[in-house]
Amino acid sequence: MTGNEITLSQMLARREQRANSQQSFLAQYHSPLVSFSMNIPGPVKTNDLIRRAFDIGQILILEGLARLNAKILDASEIHEDTGDELLLAVCSVSPEKLKDLAVHIENSSPIGRLFDIDIIDPLGRKLSRQDFRTCLICSNQAQDCARSRKHSVPELQKAVSDLLSANFC
Repeated sequence: MTGNEITLSQMLARREQRANSQQSFLAQYHSPLVSFSMNIPGPVKTNDLIRRAFDIGQILILEGLARLNAKILDASEIHEDTGDELLLAVCSVSPEKLKDLAVHIENSSPIGRLFDIDIIDPLGRKLSRQDFRTCLICSNQAQDCARSRKHSVPELQKAVSDLLSANFC
């Protein structure tokens, strides 16, 4: 996987900044949030192919919100070496319907396995999926493989690279 490598401390700092942005949006708008980023294992979090995939995910989210007649109150988009992110404050749609949309996008797009679409309710609670995501490499639950470190970072990076290449090359 080519691109600029980041450190764990950079990733943790970005995660904290994302949480602060989410809290700020919640305090200002008191509405559900859509927080979108890419699920990319390893030290390279973005490159041209990952950004193309992110752009497709963003389009799918915005089209889905339009179909639900959701009103976007505010948006923040970040493109840094730590990854690509989109944060939306929305109204006119329940958090549960937003989660249904997120799961549909993640499950139906050929590259949806790389999408990480979180829905946060107005009280700051992240809604959970009803089903588990499968591993990028095997058919096991992704959380189990990650927890046990069943696959190496190079194996996971190859799986991501293969998935992106199959859809963009």
